Amino acid sequence: MPPARPKLLILGTGFASFSLVKTIDVDRYEVIIVSPRNHFLFTPLLPSTTVGTIEFRSIIEPIRTARRGIRYHQAACISLDTDAKTIECQSAFDSQRFTLAYDLLVIGVGSLSNTFNIPGVEAHALFLKELADARAIRSRISDCFEQASQPGLAHPNIEALLHFVVVGGGPTGVEFSGEMHDFVAEDLSKWFPDLLPFVRITLLEASGAILTSFDERLSQYALRHLKRARIQVRTHSFVKEVQPGRVLLSTGEEIPCGLVVWSTGIGPTALAKSAALPRDDRGRLLTDATFRVHGHETVYAIGDCARVESENLAATAQVAQQSGEYVARRLNQLARGREPKAFTYHHRGMLAYLGGNRAIADLQNVKARGFTTWLLWRSVYLTKLVSLKNKILVLGDWLQTLLFGRDISRF
Repeated sequence: MPPARPKLLILGTGFASFSLVKTIDVDRYEVIIVSPRNHFLFTPLLPSTTVGTIEFRSIIEPIRTARRGIRYHQAACISLDTDAKTIECQSAFDSQRFTLAYDLLVIGVGSLSNTFNIPGVEAHALFLKELADARAIRSRISDCFEQASQPGLAHPNIEALLHFVVVGGGPTGVEFSGEMHDFVAEDLSKWFPDLLPFVRITLLEASGAILTSFDERLSQYALRHLKRARIQVRTHSFVKEVQPGRVLLSTGEEIPCGLVVWSTGIGPTALAKSAALPRDDRGRLLTDATFRVHGHETVYAIGDCARVESENLAATAQVAQQSGEYVARRLNQLARGREPKAFTYHHRGMLAYLGGNRAIADLQNVKARGFTTWLLWRSVYLTKLVSLKNKILVLGDWLQTLLFGRDISRF
């Protein structure tokens, strides 16, 4: 009988975990994946799905088809015992619990949207982290327009229904605002022409600028572009509470609205907060330069839920992807009796879509903006999609939107 392979247990199916699964040597490790989500989601294009520019299934890849020779359980890890090398899981279907043993554990459970404990956010705002969130936003937009077109509705009620508020001036909030502008200008204006004067998009940002991770000149360009598109950008705006149909600011101002999209940053998951593992002040698991959790030789943490103590890496998709690939290569080399090289992060720049076929690119040697940058934005994300199927589907969605417009059905 061949020797038993070490059990490698991977938690999560995000960028970090998926990259690890694609790179790990399955002949040397018995790979088991546990996650309540059975697919990988290409989140950079998620805002495009909220308005139908891209369809939902075009940016997901089933985890079971990622590699041959892996096992997957659709469940959530609720606790772990590092002494016994076991985790306790809860099924995503019937809440039944079961225990799995491991030789090596990789925690890549990602993060949650940070509400900062502001009242009403969980109950009355919509997030933009998963496909279910994007679908809920898409349905809500349709509901607002259909309800506003009902006869006999007073103008103040129509104005409230067609006021779309985005909280958070980071890439997700800005890109959703741009996609929403395109949806209104290119499609909804044709089918709801009487309602067009009532539509408003407002972007609220607590700090003094939007897209602060970008070069300042690009951030200023983005601000000017959004204003030209009649998207109201309000900086230094602190949300105090979210209530049904309105947002309350710290100044006492009330903003009536039909939709609130919350994209103000990330926070730790329940597992990251509850695990008896070292964490930083933001709830992220602390690791050494090899992504091994401090004090635990057989436990690794990668992606948004982790932080390398000696470095200050941003919680981005490219950081997560590179950390997953590195841990996989490290484990492959250790299995072959070789000494792994140290991790080196390679920053490839940042991109953001602004709407109106305009984008910005903050690359190492290039700071670009405008229409040609939008073409670059599309080209880069098209090449980064994980499978040929996804590339063909996304390309087809873009062509279909160009020729026939976005679908406005509610389903």
